[in-house]
Amino acid sequence: MIFTETELAGAFIVDLARHEDNRGFFARVFCQQEFEAHGLKPLIAQANVGSNRYRGTVRGMHFQFPPAAETKYVRCVRGAVLDIIVDLRPESPTYLQHVTVELSAKNQRGIYIPERFAHGYQTLEDDTDTIYMVGEFYTPGVEGGLRHDDPALGLSWPLPVDVISEKDRAWKPFSEVGPELRRLMSPTVTAPSNVA
Repeated sequence: MIFTETELAGAFIVDLARHEDNRGFFARVFCQQEFEAHGLKPLIAQANVGSNRYRGTVRGMHFQFPPAAETKYVRCVRGAVLDIIVDLRPESPTYLQHVTVELSAKNQRGIYIPERFAHGYQTLEDDTDTIYMVGEFYTPGVEGGLRHDDPALGLSWPLPVDVISEKDRAWKPFSEVGPELRRLMSPTVTAPSNVA
């Protein structure tokens, strides 16, 4: 695998190192030792699939609070998405900055997302599927989110947002939850409260 660190420390784009012949190619998409060698947490607590019927669908911007903060390793296995991650680590020099990357079945690229990041994507094609390998169990009561169109995040989506869940539309704006979000995302906090 080919690991390229983004401008957000600890977040990596993961490309395949293809071994090609007349049959096609073979490549590793996950290796505990390679992830550890790059300082990443290779724990996988759950693997999930997101299936999306329509182009323009947005899922996000999601995260879990400590102590159940989760790493994610996301790949697109059918269709294409524009994937966006936002640094929510209050101590980080890139706090509230974001990175975008196109993930597709064609480029077979993945993205590794550290703990205490928000994550979301928009589908670029109908019938798009993503696979998430997640480093923490889904924990009701400690999940959080920010709106995809929150001006504090400055995210730019390539298509009109045609499909989005009511839950994702209902996240409170950063202007209302920012101070509490900053407190709860601190690396020293051990007991979350609900800011959703």
